[in-house]
Amino acid sequence: MVESLRKEGCLQSPDVARAFLAVPRERFVPEDLRNKAYVDTPLPIPMGQTISAPSMIAIMLEEADLRPGLKVLDVGTGSGYNAALLAEIVGPENVVSIERHADLLEFARQNLAAARFTGPRQVRLVAGDGTLGYEPGAPYDRIVVTAGAPKIAKSWIRQTRIGGRIVAPIGRSSFSQILVIATKTAEDRVVEREGTPCAFVPLIGKEGW
Repeated sequence: MVESLRKEGCLQSPDVARAFLAVPRERFVPEDLRNKAYVDTPLPIPMGQTISAPSMIAIMLEEADLRPGLKVLDVGTGSGYNAALLAEIVGPENVVSIERHADLLEFARQNLAAARFTGPRQVRLVAGDGTLGYEPGAPYDRIVVTAGAPKIAKSWIRQTRIGGRIVAPIGRSSFSQILVIATKTAEDRVVEREGTPCAFVPLIGKEGW
């Protein structure tokens, strides 16, 4: 999978490549789909959600411009796979992951434990409305959103450090978006750049759908 992502140009930085090699993707999909864990396609997970295709995840992580020590908010925990990849790059103690489905959050918690993301240095999992960010953990250097939103939420902008970056699928349709990379240049101000077209499940919440 990693070699294919490199050839396709989705995977470029050594840190992101190391994260993909370190995190066992099969631990983050339902047991009956583990034989498809390394196929480059989205897969269904509980609560009608999905785990994104590896190529899409790689593109988002590359756009986030991650490095060790950065504090990251992961919006839409899902199965926990993206949180695990982030933890490998920036350090698990620097990752906060928020999910609105309590049952799905428990699924992610079990997956992260099975993949050894437990102990004193661990990802912080939070149940709540991801469209509102997570104020107690702010400010963040990066916010990575893994569900489609109608706009860059004001809460995300407010909770990002100046110079920080938000990576999110944005679009008028709840199932068709453009990946937007928003860099915070001043209080309440971001400069947006459009990346690749994409399709994510809708981000539900006060500042979402």
